[in-house]
Amino acid sequence: MKKLLFITLLACGTFINAQKNVYESTKFDALSKDHHVLAIIPFVTHLALEENITNEESKKLAENEGYAVQDALETYFGLGQKKKKFTVDFQNIKNTNAILAQNNISYHNIDIYTIKELAQILEVDAVLSGNLDLNILLSEGIPVEFSVMDYFIGDSNYGRIGIKISDGKTGKLLWKYENEINKKSGRNTADLIDKLMKKLVRKFPYDKERLRMKKNSKPD
Repeated sequence: MKKLLFITLLACGTFINAQKNVYESTKFDALSKDHHVLAIIPFVTHLALEENITNEESKKLAENEGYAVQDALETYFGLGQKKKKFTVDFQNIKNTNAILAQNNISYHNIDIYTIKELAQILEVDAVLSGNLDLNILLSEGIPVEFSVMDYFIGDSNYGRIGIKISDGKTGKLLWKYENEINKKSGRNTADLIDKLMKKLVRKFPYDKERLRMKKNSKPD
């Protein structure tokens, strides 16, 4: 009984923490009312690995991690029934990356372009972007050696993730979520994104059920 109570309290704490880490602009509804298609771009990644590697190797590994998150997000949003849960569609990332390449935009220079410029080039209504700070290669999986208590208390901090949605016309930040990455976060990139989005439940701004509840809560 005590163990069940402990797990329940931890789960509640995780949910509350997820809510605290979410920012939503007061102008979200006004700026997103005509949003139909979002582009997911590769995440900007900063690596701080213990291994002794060259600067070029570090850049390549960081690029791989950034594309891995992009791929994991597309998989989550486009997977089966999940796809029907959202009020917007997501541009195929192969098309996104091809259009970027055709405009000489690569992982290594994408950060010099504004959201407005990227949205115009990609012909989308908004852009989902983000950043990763890692001291492991998340795409290859986190270390498996840990105790039960490590799992519950989230010991071993592997970095942080930030996910942002910005309006294409104005470039304004509409929504943002940030959290640390640890052993509870997921086994690898795909698992991390799946757990992260499930944790946010009704906090993701394009969730149909969230929108329905929001409309019903407005006074007549």
